[in-house]
Amino acid sequence: MHSHPKHTIHRGHIHHGWNNAFPPVLRIAPGETIQFETKDASSGQLSKTSTAADLAKLDLAFVNPVTGPVFIDGAKPGDAVKVTVLNFKPSGWGWTGNIPGFGLLADQFPDAKIHHWNYDPGLAPAMYGPGGRVPLRPFPGTIGVAPAAAGLHSIVPPRNVGGNMDVRDIVEGVELYLPVEVDGALFSVGDTHAAQGDGEVCGTAIESPIDVALKLELVKDVNLKMPHYTTPGPITDHFDKKGYEVTTGIGPDLMTGARTAVSEMIDLLGKRYGYSAIDAYMLCSVCADLRISSIVDVPNWVVSFYFPRIVLE
Repeated sequence: MHSHPKHTIHRGHIHHGWNNAFPPVLRIAPGETIQFETKDASSGQLSKTSTAADLAKLDLAFVNPVTGPVFIDGAKPGDAVKVTVLNFKPSGWGWTGNIPGFGLLADQFPDAKIHHWNYDPGLAPAMYGPGGRVPLRPFPGTIGVAPAAAGLHSIVPPRNVGGNMDVRDIVEGVELYLPVEVDGALFSVGDTHAAQGDGEVCGTAIESPIDVALKLELVKDVNLKMPHYTTPGPITDHFDKKGYEVTTGIGPDLMTGARTAVSEMIDLLGKRYGYSAIDAYMLCSVCADLRISSIVDVPNWVVSFYFPRIVLE
């Protein structure tokens, strides 16, 4: 999986938003491999010395830059792009931020906060605040192809052709299938994360520039409605070696349940381990997992929030 990619696209070749009129920066035959250099989710607006004030001034028109697009010869609407994730080259620096107005509990956390992570790209846990340690688990937050609808579309919401899905299990070895809606597919990738929990609850993960090597193949006439992916083995290694603390949110609305479960975990981390609420919220975003435990016992559903104990030890 670590052979040298045939092509490299440098980090200058980025775009903001999806637009099927963007000209491709590379044209390939199906089956070729590409090294994509990426910028962090701020598109370079933030650096290792940035403060909360810088985060508060973030221009949201330039977030989640993606590298590309790549035109795949022969790709037609109704086909799928099969993306195989080959490997990552992490940079060693990342940030997690609470951006005012953004995130699951935006109403409870109105103030900007930023935390910088410095990690050893070769092995490391990323470090956090009072004794918390998050293992490195890189993946691309935004990965997709151009939509059929004309014009410029925000990159923030994911859609049926992929995009900003923030699926933390699209790691090395995964095969991802994306529905093609325009000739050539126009594939792009970016918004790379050093680690994230399922849900990315504060709105950011460990946002880190990480180069990613991918193989792009074509599957004809499968007429996918939505992306799907295949993992090469267990995905249970969600930092679970020491077990989890789990909080729940129970009631008739899944979104309210998710908010409650996360709020309960922030409360637990504060009372038991002395975290400030904002630090607990940001830490939850980069390592803890929201799950739907039950969705059939009308009228109430159970949302659980799993926080890995290894981060606290």
